Amino acid sequence: MTATPPDLLTNATGTWTLDPTATTIQLRTKAMWVLPVKATFTATEGSGTVTPDGQVSGSFVVNAASIDTGNAGRDKHLLTKDFFEVETYPTFTYAATSVVPAADGTFAVTGSLTIHGKTRPLDLVAKVAPHGADTVTVSTEAALDRSQWDIDWTKMGANLHNQISVTAAFLKA
Repeated sequence: MTATPPDLLTNATGTWTLDPTATTIQLRTKAMWVLPVKATFTATEGSGTVTPDGQVSGSFVVNAASIDTGNAGRDKHLLTKDFFEVETYPTFTYAATSVVPAADGTFAVTGSLTIHGKTRPLDLVAKVAPHGADTVTVSTEAALDRSQWDIDWTKMGANLHNQISVTAAFLKA
């Protein structure tokens, strides 16, 4: 029997901890007019809490310096003040403040994303897949305009718009 979205929340009561080794974060964008760029990041930590009445909150932290595009020179540039400025802002953080089941089986997540010292609202649509009683995978995608976080370097046709995909594994604590 498959649990409905509201049942998933009430059956998941407790504290959940991110499993960084089973979590993937991917970025896609265009650079130099039309060339696609793909990158990965690593998550450092994350947690979530589901109350008995189905209320959800949590956070997810990404190591900004972990970016890997497969091009060492580009990666080094992405760490500078032109982009992530990792010496000052070493992490990106997503904080979820509420999760509501949707009729299509997904979840509407309300939260905010902090990048480069700026926090902006970011609502997501997430898919949740339980794997037994103590493991759950949360997947989402988001389109980001990096200029909203004051990262607006665009020489040589670099695109301000980025697509982020996250598949995060959480373990019941």
